[in-house]
Amino acid sequence: MIVRTWHGCVPTRHGEGFARHLQKTGVEHAEATSDSLGAYVRRETQGEWEHFFLATYWRDLEAVKAFAGEQYQMAVTYPDDEQFELLSDPYVFQHNVETVSPL
Repeated sequence: MIVRTWHGCVPTRHGEGFARHLQKTGVEHAEATSDSLGAYVRRETQGEWEHFFLATYWRDLEAVKAFAGEQYQMAVTYPDDEQFELLSDPYVFQHNVETVSPL
């Protein structure tokens, strides 16, 4: 299995709106892609910023590419991201894992 991780942050005033936006874009897009094994979002407030950490789970690298394209190392962004003043890490990471266990 591959776990793909992304991080981005928005000013706290956009936190609730971006949480809904991320669900409707990144999470739903990932979960609708063939061979997706799910998605998990962690949200943390740090000062004036809301940080969002998205982990998506995939059967294999081909499934990641079906979601993200051939440049799968780059973050997938959406047109309305700008309205939330999103600061997105441009790169994501893919991790090969055997199992996922809760902390």
